[in-house]
Amino acid sequence: MRNSTSSILWILIFSFGILWVLADVDFFGGVTQGPRSLGIVNGDEITLNEYNQRVSFYTEQFNQQSGNPMSPEIRALYENQAWEDLVAARLIRQKMDELGITVTDTELMEMVTGDNPDPFIRQQFADETGQIDRIALQTAIDSPENSEVWILIEQQLRENRRQQKLNNYISSGLRVTPMEIRNEYVRENSFADIEFVRFPYSEIQDEEISMTDSELQQYYRENSDLYQREETYRFRYVSWDKTPTAEDTLNTVREIEDLRSAFESAENDSLFVLRYQSSTPFRGAYVNVDNIREEFSPVVDLEIGEVSDVEMVNGNPHLFKKIDQQGDEIKFAVLSYDVIADPIATIDRLAEEASEFKFYAESESFEEEAERNDKPVREATATKDTPFIPGLGQSQVAVDALEDLSVNSISEPIELNDQFIVAQMLERTPAGTRPFDEVRTQVENALRNDKRQVQALAAVTEQLTANSDLESLASALDTEISEAEGVRYSSTTIPGAGREVEVIGAIFGMEEGGMSGAIQGSNAVFVIRVVNMDMADAQNMTAEQQNTLRNRLEQQKFMAFNQVFIDRLKEDASIQDNRDRILR
Repeated sequence: MRNSTSSILWILIFSFGILWVLADVDFFGGVTQGPRSLGIVNGDEITLNEYNQRVSFYTEQFNQQSGNPMSPEIRALYENQAWEDLVAARLIRQKMDELGITVTDTELMEMVTGDNPDPFIRQQFADETGQIDRIALQTAIDSPENSEVWILIEQQLRENRRQQKLNNYISSGLRVTPMEIRNEYVRENSFADIEFVRFPYSEIQDEEISMTDSELQQYYRENSDLYQREETYRFRYVSWDKTPTAEDTLNTVREIEDLRSAFESAENDSLFVLRYQSSTPFRGAYVNVDNIREEFSPVVDLEIGEVSDVEMVNGNPHLFKKIDQQGDEIKFAVLSYDVIADPIATIDRLAEEASEFKFYAESESFEEEAERNDKPVREATATKDTPFIPGLGQSQVAVDALEDLSVNSISEPIELNDQFIVAQMLERTPAGTRPFDEVRTQVENALRNDKRQVQALAAVTEQLTANSDLESLASALDTEISEAEGVRYSSTTIPGAGREVEVIGAIFGMEEGGMSGAIQGSNAVFVIRVVNMDMADAQNMTAEQQNTLRNRLEQQKFMAFNQVFIDRLKEDASIQDNRDRILR
């Protein structure tokens, strides 16, 4: 292509002629008309403007909290969170409409001017005593210049109250019954001392277990839900390293060196460090000389008020200023910058190189262009909704880009935290059950474990028929009797035996002095003897304990409900996501 300039010019001239003709008949009017909104949730549009506002809100929060540039990966996370927020907000609003949850004008006025105003109003119009300044509030309401502001406030107050009503509606269906409170009290306050014999499943050796192909196939069919996979992508890529160059380091050193004299003459060191966005925050505390980090040791030999020469610490330039000294304790400030790749000289150059690679790789060949640029071609596999990619690390940006590629197509340059990549899709595998041959080893291990548990249970059950007491059973199984004191009913573990929820449940179904049969646990087969059983009596529960348990159980129920509430609404909703057509 690089050697066909004259041919390309004639092609371009001919193409422009056709474009002029098609433009005259408005051919592109219908072709280029894409989606007008970023998404639609049950007919309710999500606009690009509100999405950008939400992303900007997260971006500003990040900048204020960290003071560092936002990486492509973090931005991708915030962009996805903004989308999820907007979808959830519409689903909740639609659910409130469906339930007929409204806020009347009377309720709204009560939230503003009532005896107990909304917290927002109280915050804005409280006087020095914490009481509402009614005169200032009424003045703000009556001022014509505030009319548009009040419209926005009223809208927000209505939505807040509607949300509160929805929460109350949900909570009313999640009430904790007196029986649940009594049961929880008993579970938390009941204890048992036990003796037990434990026969681990690992005692059954692999050679004692046989499996046929038909058994493996049957287990695979009956447990196919264990071997599901999301859509996967096999792709190849080339990369451009974003590591700062030597010139980037030199520029950063010069930048901080230029601030040395100003740092030395600064009277407010805390403000200076903050104003010039030092990567090392100002501490302002005295530090004993012996406790000063080795890399910060240049500050020890400085005079009070003196600033050190530029020192490189972990590859980043630092200036140290001794503010004061009291005996062996020093107060000092640090001005430091992290060396990053120059946005123009380095990042833009790499992005341009990646764009040129993509152009010529599409025109000619991915492999040939990689060879021409002396770029090694690597292969990787990614899974939808799983941001970790072997070889690339954590990268939601890359997964999002791969979702939009068809087989053999080449991506635009994808900017990751530490590199640019250009990828070519080799294979897309749809979601579904993984083939048996692919998961055969996993099926064998799972079936072997199941058979191991069955054989262990049979072995202990057989020994129990001939050994009715714990001592003889322990001898027959060539093991020892173990003890555990104070096993709580609500616990999930047995001391010395690990996590055994089913076994603990069986213990508290026994009588004191009783001995169990063979109990199939998570890690072993157990035979239990209850030495002492202290079962709590719910009649002894105090009113305070009852309220504490009720509040905690209600909170647990509400949190569990909230985890699935939005997901259930999404399952029943019609959600059209146009982000890949508008944003990328």
